[in-house]
Amino acid sequence: MPAMYKVRPLHSAGVLAEHLPSCMYPLPNLHRAPGTAAPPQEEVDPSLQALESRQEEILKRLYELKSAVDGLSKMIQTPDADFDVTNIIQTDEFSPLTANGADLDLMLGKDYGALKDVVINANPSLPPLSLLVIHSLLCERYKILSAVHTHSSVKSVPENLLKCFGEQTKKQSRHEYQLGFTLIWKDVPKPQMKFSIQTMCPIEGEGNIARFLFSLFGQKYNAVTSTLIDSWVDTAIFQLKEGSSKERGAVLRSMNAALGKSSWLVGNELTLADVVAWCALQQTGTANAAPANVQKWMKSCENLAPFSSVMKLLK
Repeated sequence: MPAMYKVRPLHSAGVLAEHLPSCMYPLPNLHRAPGTAAPPQEEVDPSLQALESRQEEILKRLYELKSAVDGLSKMIQTPDADFDVTNIIQTDEFSPLTANGADLDLMLGKDYGALKDVVINANPSLPPLSLLVIHSLLCERYKILSAVHTHSSVKSVPENLLKCFGEQTKKQSRHEYQLGFTLIWKDVPKPQMKFSIQTMCPIEGEGNIARFLFSLFGQKYNAVTSTLIDSWVDTAIFQLKEGSSKERGAVLRSMNAALGKSSWLVGNELTLADVVAWCALQQTGTANAAPANVQKWMKSCENLAPFSSVMKLLK
């Protein structure tokens, strides 16, 4: 047919024959006219061959590297989820809370000509004891201008709560203090703190405020210790203070086990975990039913002046 044109065959009998198994037999090529020779095979591009060789070499090296990594991974013992981290925190560096004061300007930002004020709203029906303990600890390190006020939403406040910061008889000029600490007894569902209103949102909850105030001591903890402290603070607030009797019993058993290994809940020095947990026990009235290790720990806390001063508020 003159209107048709020939196209080059895509495969030849010679190429197919190389890949055919010996159990098969060849058939004549239907795409080539009888008596014509097969077209010559095209030469493979050398750059393509080099690329294939390079790919094979890379795959070989990757396989060898994977084998080496698998061998090393078997030599490393992966720590178990139940690993006791109390051995790790023994090496953490603690500085006593009564050490020299940290640089408040560095931690809170420097504001020339103005005293930094911490203002806390709290309900007198459930006083935040941990914040009062931390206030006493802060007074041992910094020069603090303390004040207590009553909001109009509260009809009456017990006399001991109005004097929870003691008698503020020695008044100095405002610029001679390092920090202002004002407590307002107000009808609020949970404690609220305001600091640097222009740049910072209010903080709610006794545990969160306690974390902020305790950070003013400039304590440096590693990641494990910080996590354990936060865990004990949450446990004290949500299970020991606000939980059921069953939850409180479980917390007391955990505390008793932890205090059997060290003098304090986390490490060998007083931390925020001890402050919040001790205050939660006092507020829930479960201190007398605490196990032996917990009772011993509570006496250690009460031997410190900030705790003994708060004990007077409970009488």
